[in-house]
Amino acid sequence: MDRKGMARWTGDLKQGSGTLRLGSGAFEAPYTFATRFENAPGTNPEELIAAAHAACYSMAFAAGLSRAGFVPQSVETTATVHLGKIGEANGITGIDLVSHAVVPGISAELFRQIGEEAKAGCPVSRALSAVPITLTLTGGAG
Repeated sequence: MDRKGMARWTGDLKQGSGTLRLGSGAFEAPYTFATRFENAPGTNPEELIAAAHAACYSMAFAAGLSRAGFVPQSVETTATVHLGKIGEANGITGIDLVSHAVVPGISAELFRQIGEEAKAGCPVSRALSAVPITLTLTGGAG
């Protein structure tokens, strides 16, 4: 199975602009130097990575919980991708996952174990394993 994303950029780095588009057509947005490096309104590649990671982790956590016999009522994850200097270049310096799940009947220990396994096993986590990834879990049996 292959998934695609496309980007088009015109102009130089600081004055140019581009468009990001998902291959499915479900999302298309402009991006610029300012949206990426100066917090201007709009999207950027790191924001898309964060959304992909949050979605992947939520699904992996739900799958692990279900395999263990606990169907979650909900899993909500936020991923924060940190962009900073690595030597002389910009790079992703870390990712923080914060996930809250409501899972009736689960013990705190099993909740944490399955959450950590999901972090290690989610395909996006594996693809991004060159950077530190932290996980904060809240919720549980609720």
